Amino acid sequence: MAAPPRVLTVAQDGCGDFRTVQEAIDAVPFSNTCRTVIRVSPGIYRQPLYVPKTKNFITFAGLNPETTVLTWDNTATKISHHQASRVIGTGTFGCGSTIVEGEDFIAENITFENSSPQGSGQAVAIRVTADRCAFYNCRFLGWQDTLYLHYGKQYLKDCYIEGSVDFIFGNSTALLERCHIHCKSHGFITAQSRKSSQETTGYVFLRCVITGSAGSSYVHLGRPWGPFARVVFAYTYMDACIKPAGWDNWGKTENERTACFYEYKCFGPGSCPMSRVCWARELVDEEADEFILHQFIDPDVERPWLCRRMALRIPFSA
Repeated sequence: MAAPPRVLTVAQDGCGDFRTVQEAIDAVPFSNTCRTVIRVSPGIYRQPLYVPKTKNFITFAGLNPETTVLTWDNTATKISHHQASRVIGTGTFGCGSTIVEGEDFIAENITFENSSPQGSGQAVAIRVTADRCAFYNCRFLGWQDTLYLHYGKQYLKDCYIEGSVDFIFGNSTALLERCHIHCKSHGFITAQSRKSSQETTGYVFLRCVITGSAGSSYVHLGRPWGPFARVVFAYTYMDACIKPAGWDNWGKTENERTACFYEYKCFGPGSCPMSRVCWARELVDEEADEFILHQFIDPDVERPWLCRRMALRIPFSA
């Protein structure tokens, strides 16, 4: 049988094991093999966070995302961090308020925020450079480049993600199920960066809801950061904020030959199949099967990771 999880508590008033989330992360050993649940008491935690490589099997667990907020205000051109740039990186890569590099990471009922104001440029709320990570009922708040799904496989369920420009981006393999995508101003929802047709990466939005702040026809579904970018929206409601053309080629007509931008049985005023760019298309049923099942991110039926890595329901009173 698997070992019981180790539980660490964080509370700013001193009634937990630690006052800051980073102190709890630091207490997890490198090459960790035991699920460690960091229970974060309600509060606004203003500190950049770093989960290093090999600090695996960490869970952040809050009571609800509205009252449990992890926030910082770094940008690509202004980084203040307790780790050196040689560790976390520079520019957009290094500016995440939270950076996760430990595998098998889980977050539940947590808000990840970059509090930099609109117009600050790239300002990442969280960068995930780790395999087999899952987020349940989390919020991701920011403007440009909010959610950096950089590498690995990720599953997001019942999450809220907001932003303006390229606010879900990177080159991971990610399934976002029943998530709320909110477009705060003119821009692009996705900027996926698959670089070749041999890569299995891509983003799938399954049974999601897309809303806008006001007005209509001011947001693209995505543009190709990498020439073979792959993004699928399936069974997703799109309100009028989505431009009829749907997709943008990032100023390069050659991207139109390689980008894989698909929709499948979406609906709402922003779902306009007949008005989409000619180089994006609607999937047929047989093609959609590849994307709308959990096997897209959990392909090994002999050694599945998603079902046994579900967020742990440990009461705060325990």
